[in-house]
Amino acid sequence: MKLMIIESPGKMTLLSSILGSDWTIAPCYGHVRDLPKARMGVEAPSFLPEYELTDKGANVVSKLKKLAKQADTVYLATDPDREGESISWHLQECLGLINPLRVTFNEITESTVKAALASPRRIDIKRVHAQDARRSLDRLVGYTVSPELSNRTGSKLSAGRVQSPAVRLVVERERAISAFKTTTHFGASLFLKDIESNKEWSAEWLIKPNFATDDNPYFMDKSVALAVSEVKSVTVKSCEESEETRSPPPPFTTSTLQQAASVTLNLNPTATMDAAQKLYEQGHITYHRTDNPNVSLDSLDDIRAIANGLDLVMADKFRKYKVSENAQEGHPAITPTHWDVEVAGENDEQRALYKLIRLRAIACQLADARYAVRTVKLDSLQPVTINGKSLEFEGRGRTLIYNGWLKLIQSDQTDESDSDPSPINPVPVCLVGSTLDVARGQLLEKKTKAPSRYTQASLVKQLESEGIGRPSTYASIMDNIVSRAYVSFLGKFLVPTKTGELVVDSLVGKFDFMEYEFTRNVEQELDAIADGKADYKTVVSNVYETLKKEIAGIPLSGSAVETHLCTKCNKPLIHRIKPGKAGYDFWGCSGFKDGCKSSYKNKDGKPDFGKVD
Repeated sequence: MKLMIIESPGKMTLLSSILGSDWTIAPCYGHVRDLPKARMGVEAPSFLPEYELTDKGANVVSKLKKLAKQADTVYLATDPDREGESISWHLQECLGLINPLRVTFNEITESTVKAALASPRRIDIKRVHAQDARRSLDRLVGYTVSPELSNRTGSKLSAGRVQSPAVRLVVERERAISAFKTTTHFGASLFLKDIESNKEWSAEWLIKPNFATDDNPYFMDKSVALAVSEVKSVTVKSCEESEETRSPPPPFTTSTLQQAASVTLNLNPTATMDAAQKLYEQGHITYHRTDNPNVSLDSLDDIRAIANGLDLVMADKFRKYKVSENAQEGHPAITPTHWDVEVAGENDEQRALYKLIRLRAIACQLADARYAVRTVKLDSLQPVTINGKSLEFEGRGRTLIYNGWLKLIQSDQTDESDSDPSPINPVPVCLVGSTLDVARGQLLEKKTKAPSRYTQASLVKQLESEGIGRPSTYASIMDNIVSRAYVSFLGKFLVPTKTGELVVDSLVGKFDFMEYEFTRNVEQELDAIADGKADYKTVVSNVYETLKKEIAGIPLSGSAVETHLCTKCNKPLIHRIKPGKAGYDFWGCSGFKDGCKSSYKNKDGKPDFGKVD
C-alpha cells in the first residue's frame, strides 16, 4: 500500500480516481503543530521554535501513524508553497518518517499528478526554515511589543507585525482626509452639433501644457475660463482615426478574489475565504491561496472548448500575466477544476463565488475588446488668447466595435470605480481646415476631492501594494483590527477608533516594523533563507535585537508624557485611555507603585492640572 498525505479532504475523491486502489489518501487538515498558546516559544539565544501538537493535530497524527505503519511508501503531498513544505516537515517529525517522498502538484489532473509521482524529492529544509522565520518573527513582535504597549498606555492593547501597519494605513488615510483642503479650479467645454446626424458632441478646452503644468495642474481664473466657454466658432486642426484594445483582467489571486467578491457580491474577506475553502474542499476550484495570476497551460483546451460552445473568440496566443515581485507563485490562479461545470456550491454565496471565478478564468484567454476612436483637435477662431497663447480644444469619441471578452464579463470587478473611461461622445468626421459653429459653451467648475476612505476591498489592495502580510492572511488581518476595535465601519468604509489611533501613535517612529517597507524587507530575507543565501537564526536574532533596543529607547508612554509631570511627586504622567461605555480617559502618575495615586482629567489630550483626583 502507498500512502499519500494531503492537506485538504477536498482533493481525495479526484486523487483516488487518478491513483487507483493501490493507494490510500489521507488528509492532515493543515498544520498539526504550532507554537505554544500561553508563551512565546521562541527564546534567545537559539530562537529555535518550540512546536507543540495542536488539539486537532494530536488526533490527526494518531490516525496517520496507524496508516503510515501499514504503508510500503509514504508520499507527502501538502501544498507547493513554504507553508506546505513546513507542514510536510512537521508530519515527518511527528510520524517518525525516515526520508519520506515529497511530491507537489498545482492542480489535480492525471498528467500533473503522475508527473509529480515520477519525480519525487526530499523535503526542502531551507523552505521550512523560511516558514519558521515568518512564524517566529510574528510571535516575537506580538509577544515582546504588546505587553510594553499595554503597560505604557495603561490599556490592554496588542501589536502585530502586519496588524499594526494595517491599522496605520487606516489612521493615516483618515488624517489625510481631515487635513485635505479643497481647491476650486476651472475649465470649459464647447458643444457642437453634427448637421448630418443632428447629434450634439463636445470638445474640452486643453489646459495643459499652455495654461497648466504637472507641478501646477489647476487653472484658477474663473473669468478667463468663462470667456473661453463663450467661444463661438472653431477651426478643425486635425481629425484622426485610431483603434484601441482592452485586454481582459487576469484570473483571480487570493487578493483579487477578495476584492472582487467585496465589490460585486458584498462579501467580506472572511466570508469569501470561507466560501472558497468549501468550494475547494468540494473539488470545484483549484487551491484558493495563491498570488500567481496565471492559469496553467493545461487549462487552455478546456477554456477553448467553453469558448467555442459560447461562440466566443480566443486570444491569438496564450496570455501570461505579470506576477508581483512579492509573489511566491506556489499555485496557479484560482480556476474551476472542471471547466464545463457551470454551477457549483452548496449555497447562494458559494454558487455566486464559483460563477465569478469561472467566468473570470475563461475571460482571461479571450480576445481583446476593440474600440474605434476618433479624436478631433480644434483651434479658436476668435482672438481669445491668454498671455498670447491660443486656445485649443479636443473632442474624443470612443465606440465599441468588437466585444471580445466583454461579452462574458463587463469589467475588472476588483475596482469599485471601474467603468469605461470614455463616455459616448459622437464625434463626427471633420474636414481639416473647416470652420465649425459652436452651439453652446459651458463653464466647468471643478473641485479637488479628498482621498476616499478605505473599504475592505481597497484596503486589501493597498496591503498587497505595500507588501504588508500575505494574501492568505488578509482576512485574519481584517478580522483582528475590527474585533479589537482598532478600526470600525462607517457604512462600507473603514475608520480608525481612538484606540486604533493610540496604538499607531504609540508605535510609529519607535518601531521599525511599523514602517511599510519593513514587511517587504522581511519577505526578501525570507526569500534569501529559502534560497540558502541567509540563515534563520541571523534573520530572527537581528529583528529581536532591534526590538530590544527600540523597547528600551521608547518613552514611558506614546503620548510624550515626559513633558507632563505629577504636581505631587514630579514623576512623568501616563495617559491612560480605554474607549467604550466602560472605558476611561485620564492621566495617572507613573509613581503609583511607589504610593502616589494622583490622577488628572484629560482635556484636549493634556492633563488638566486644575482637576486633581
